[in-house]
Amino acid sequence: MVFRKLMAAFGAGVEVDTVLTNTGVRPGEPLRGVVHFRGGNSDYKVEGIYIDLTAVVEVESGDNEYKTSYSFLRQQVAGTFQLAKGAQHQQQFEIPIPWETPISAIAGHPLHGMKLGVQTELALAGALDKGDLDPLFVSPLPAQEHVIGALDRLGFQFKKADLERGTLYGSTMPFFQEIEYYAGGQWRRYFNELELTFIAGPRQMDVILEADKRGGFLSSSHDAYNRFTVRYDQSPHEADAALQRGLEQMARHRGWF
Repeated sequence: MVFRKLMAAFGAGVEVDTVLTNTGVRPGEPLRGVVHFRGGNSDYKVEGIYIDLTAVVEVESGDNEYKTSYSFLRQQVAGTFQLAKGAQHQQQFEIPIPWETPISAIAGHPLHGMKLGVQTELALAGALDKGDLDPLFVSPLPAQEHVIGALDRLGFQFKKADLERGTLYGSTMPFFQEIEYYAGGQWRRYFNELELTFIAGPRQMDVILEADKRGGFLSSSHDAYNRFTVRYDQSPHEADAALQRGLEQMARHRGWF
């Protein structure tokens, strides 16, 4: 176990390490872990322990882009307790992963372009000090996994994923995920690239597709959108049909499809 030393305005170091019991979770599932503390050079009154779920988000500002961290869940996991000089203390926690949490791993592999993390905050002597960011790997819900697999079977090739600042209709998050694909198979005739976004809830999810359409002799290229809902109790065939309809509707332009 590696302890990280938190040096705040209060001076002497208090060492902390957060160990996640289940580093791979799905939206809606509990994230479990233990926060380990080791006291510094004197006694301290710890006023609270907080767990922050954070995400690295791309922000567009004029012609420039930059990345910044957003906290999308902050939960107190311990109240006030006394941390004696040199003493060790541990606090177990369990917090729910929000349904709209972005996907950051597929089939046990990190999703390129995504960075989610867990950060521990220690409230001590009136000051808040944050530890390092521990990686958080969130796997897709079964329904999300099916849609991703269906796009793969249709010939779409994964390009990258990222988070964009903004709140979409029906969402509560200050950002949204875009999983980007190169068009493949028959769809290469209609699209250059496709972007996939999920807005998940406890019983159903919205699927948002955005494609940049190829321009023809009489038309210029532009973006096309489609949005549909998938219930978790639906059969996979119904989700496949909804995806097919969405792609066809975006491809229809002056008799293209």
